[in-house]
Amino acid sequence: MVMTHYMELLSLDQPYNLILYMVIPMGLAELLVAMEFFTMYHMDSGKNAGFKAISKFVGIVLGVYFTALVIYFMAKIYPSIKWRGYADFIAIYSYLIGVIPLLGIALLELNLIYKNASEKAKLKLHFCLLIFFLIVGHIAMIFGMVDPTITGYKAENGEMDMHMNMPMNMPADMPMHDHHKMMMQNMSEDNSTNMHMHH
Repeated sequence: MVMTHYMELLSLDQPYNLILYMVIPMGLAELLVAMEFFTMYHMDSGKNAGFKAISKFVGIVLGVYFTALVIYFMAKIYPSIKWRGYADFIAIYSYLIGVIPLLGIALLELNLIYKNASEKAKLKLHFCLLIFFLIVGHIAMIFGMVDPTITGYKAENGEMDMHMNMPMNMPADMPMHDHHKMMMQNMSEDNSTNMHMHH
C-alpha cells in the first residue's frame, strides 16, 4: 500500500514523529476541551478559576507549539513533497490549516485579539476555534489513512515495494526523494548479508 505523506510522516522515526506531530497536539487539544467543559460546568458555583487557569495555559502552549511545528514542517518537509493524489493533498493541508484556530486561541488567551469583547463573547470564539481545529484535525487523520491509489494516484514502478519495506527510523526532515536512496542502500546491505550467509 502507498501511504499519504501525512501517514508516512507519522510512521517515520518512530515513536518520535508520532509523538511530536500527533500525540502532543491532539492530547493538548483534548485536555483543552476537558477544561472548557469543567469551566462551563462550574461557572455558576464560582469554582472554575482553576480550570480557567489551566485552560489558558494549555491554550497558549498548544498555539505556540503547533505554530512552531507548522513553521518547521513548511521549511524542512513541505518543499520536498510530490503529491500523491487529492487524499494526500487534503490530509496535509487540513493538518496545516489547524494552525489558524490554535494560533487564534493563543492570541486570545494572551489578550492580543478581541481585547474589548465580553467574557461570553471570548468564550464563544474560544469554543468555535477549538471546534474548528478538531474538525480539520480529524479530516487530516481520515484522509491521511487513505491509500492514495484509490483516489486516482498512479504509483511509480517500485514505489509500492519501497513503502512496504520502508524502515521506521528515517529522519523526518529527510527529503522525500532521499527515502528511495536510503531504501536502496538498505536493500543492498540486506543482499550482502544474505550472500554472506549462503557462503
